[in-house]
Amino acid sequence: MQITDLATEQKLLPLLRQAFRPMFLCGAAFSAIAMLLWGLTLSGHIQLKPFANVLFWHSHEMLFGFVTAIIIGFLLTAVQNWTGLRAPHGKSLLFISLLWLAGRLLLLFGQDLPLLLVAAVDLSFLPVCAFLLAKPLLQTGQTRNLFFIPVLLLLTACNALMYIGVATNRFELIQLGSQNAVWLVTLLMAIVGGRVLPMFTANGTQTKKVEAWLWLDRVALGSLWLIFVLHFFAFTQYLPAMAISGLFALSAALTALRCLRWKIWITLKVPLLWSLHVAYWCIPIGLALYSARYAGVNISNSVALHTLTAGAMGSMILSMMARVSLGHSGRMLKPHTIMSLAFLLVLAAAVSRTLLIWLWPAQTMQWLWLGVGGWVLAYLLYVLVYFPVLTTPRPDGRPG
Repeated sequence: MQITDLATEQKLLPLLRQAFRPMFLCGAAFSAIAMLLWGLTLSGHIQLKPFANVLFWHSHEMLFGFVTAIIIGFLLTAVQNWTGLRAPHGKSLLFISLLWLAGRLLLLFGQDLPLLLVAAVDLSFLPVCAFLLAKPLLQTGQTRNLFFIPVLLLLTACNALMYIGVATNRFELIQLGSQNAVWLVTLLMAIVGGRVLPMFTANGTQTKKVEAWLWLDRVALGSLWLIFVLHFFAFTQYLPAMAISGLFALSAALTALRCLRWKIWITLKVPLLWSLHVAYWCIPIGLALYSARYAGVNISNSVALHTLTAGAMGSMILSMMARVSLGHSGRMLKPHTIMSLAFLLVLAAAVSRTLLIWLWPAQTMQWLWLGVGGWVLAYLLYVLVYFPVLTTPRPDGRPG
């Protein structure tokens, strides 16, 4: 469908033609910088003094700086395919990109700025993007994808909860906001991954697409919704630990069954596929660790949490960016061979941040540095390889 005037399109800076271009490039670069600063701070090499404190900054920025940038880049690109209407570009895309950047700068350098100013700028990003996403969906009656709007608004509520925690000096509210964001993004990964992985796998391996079991999808995703609701409203404090453990175990088993049906073993020769499958497998593993934790096993919240963040989110985001950047820029879905190394590096970062710290806690600082190094190198490789892809026009001359 010809959705824009080609002459007008060619006048636009390529970086501002579709949302994945600035959001993926800036988000990936920011994650590498933020992770490096976090590692240097932990090791005592620098004294970072961001807004609130370093711990707040790290947990907040990896979720609401890095992860949300990639989510928005993906959604505001996909909406063009869903609706056939031109997605945000040009001035509107520049505006949300600068709004996102302003939030990152205020959080990093705004130690002495008023909380209301920092919060107002940062909290406005997702609602503005939700509006831009909702507009074409409503115009075309795309009700199937409207659920992304409340998800973005719920993420905004989680973000606001972290600021309320800072304002009231209540660490438990900061932790509740960040943890709820993790559950919500995990749910989003489970939904989107469940939609695209069977199709990607079939196309990439030239095999028959695995048909969904509707009952399995509904119950598995329903269990994740229940986990989010119970934590969002802090109902878990009123429930027996074994009941919560059972819910996590059920959710882990159902999600693992979904993964198993997609046959990771047939994807091992296709980096764009096995990296996505491995990322998705981190979801049931993380859920299983939380189940064990609630059952009394000596597993820290940090280890279980980072299985979902460093593992599932870190790996899935890198893989999806590598694929989407090629597909939506009119290129073949064959990434540079060095991206296989990037996929392995981010996986190594997740393993060092979780399994190695759990098994050998005495060497925690070494494992942390290994994790930081793996993450930074992986995302820098993406930036270096994909910079020309994201900043130049499509080779086929089409809009986007």
